[in-house]
Amino acid sequence: MLQSQYDMVVIGSGPAGKRAAVQGAKIGKSVLVVEKGHKVGGVSVHTGTIPSKTLRETVLNLTGYRERGFYGRAYRVKQDIGADDLAARLQMTLTHEVDVLEHQFARNGVHSVSGTARFLDTHRLEIATPEGERHVVAAERIVIAVGTRPHRPANIPFNGTSVFDSDEMIETIRLPRSLTVIGAGVIGVEYATIYSALDVAVTLVEPRDSFLDFVDHELIEDFTHQLRDRGMTLRLGAKVERIEFDGAYPVTVLADGRRVRSEMLLFTGGREGVTDLLNLEACGLVADARGRLKVDPHTFQTEVAHIYAAGDVIGFPSLASTSMEQGRIAACHAFEIPMPPAPEFFPYGIYAVPEISMVGMTEAEVRARGIHYECGIARFRETSRGHIMGLNSGMMKLIFSLKTRRLLGAHIVGEGATELVHIGQAVLNLKGTLDYFIENTFNYPTLAEAYKIAALDAWNRMPRH
Repeated sequence: MLQSQYDMVVIGSGPAGKRAAVQGAKIGKSVLVVEKGHKVGGVSVHTGTIPSKTLRETVLNLTGYRERGFYGRAYRVKQDIGADDLAARLQMTLTHEVDVLEHQFARNGVHSVSGTARFLDTHRLEIATPEGERHVVAAERIVIAVGTRPHRPANIPFNGTSVFDSDEMIETIRLPRSLTVIGAGVIGVEYATIYSALDVAVTLVEPRDSFLDFVDHELIEDFTHQLRDRGMTLRLGAKVERIEFDGAYPVTVLADGRRVRSEMLLFTGGREGVTDLLNLEACGLVADARGRLKVDPHTFQTEVAHIYAAGDVIGFPSLASTSMEQGRIAACHAFEIPMPPAPEFFPYGIYAVPEISMVGMTEAEVRARGIHYECGIARFRETSRGHIMGLNSGMMKLIFSLKTRRLLGAHIVGEGATELVHIGQAVLNLKGTLDYFIENTFNYPTLAEAYKIAALDAWNRMPRH
């Protein structure tokens, strides 16, 4: 039974909403979470982070992709992989995630309701439930964590059978013989490389001349080489004129006259905040053209002091990890709980095949700041563990200040990148230097040993005083 008054109402139960709600409850506040989906978890659990990473892991396991360095490109664990094989593991994972989240809410005394919330004024919300009931609740503090949906331009003929957005891609798993992916952002690159690992013929189309520009350029060069080496087609600097159909097959017509015909097409042109249902005018907030809300980057307060926003709805970096922290900080600030400042650097992970992960500054950023620096490189194939695993690709790049010897950035592409990066993150945020990597002992054989190899490589290039 819903109360009429809560200390905090959280709209959305994704990573940001979940963490805000639990944090509020842990300090003894009454908290209500409103989730418009059928189950708690938001986009992250149902169509985003968890499903796409589960799909990736399933593909790598069933194909035997990780063993191909030893046994050749034709090697497969399961010869005939079908959509059912991929969907089965996905369902098990999602059920588990929802169960864990519901238990977490119950354990912390967080109330939740299924329904769509809209503002009546700055403190009151109307909640419309799937059963057609309407409830009005008031809240002292409100956190908007509604997340995003795929951007769907009118000129893309989405049909749910051969032309999909990224949410539909995971809801309707199919295994085509060929796939065109339009948009080489994080989501597009992840899906393109996952399907490529399944030996689907993939063409990645991007109107700009480059992609993933926030990643260190040297990593992108290595990553691009790996994609082309396994037969993926990259069409960079290729503007899409229109989508036609050749029978049931979508055909992407490019501005330079080239035509890309495939069995399936995935359009990933960014995402937009799901703020259009909130009736924001009633509380005095205005979203931008992509439905995102402006907040103070340190407190996550909107322009209305007691209303906060966190997660993908506020834009970059739109990571589950940072969204969780934003939700926690918002709840703490809302109830004046003192907090130490957040660490300066957080890791970024791209779950493509191969993985990319980094923390700190790229080489281009270091140059732009006028810092004198040196880089060190380690190739995974040079490590004993890499050789044992059959890795013939993958690299780590460390950037150090020449003046202070401090680590400025750690950039990794290859197997286990999203796990390995945390060593670099710790050293960076603790203001560690090149000497940490040289003087400390790493387990042998491990991929983490690449830190020592890359540090020694940088040390060899540094001037001696």
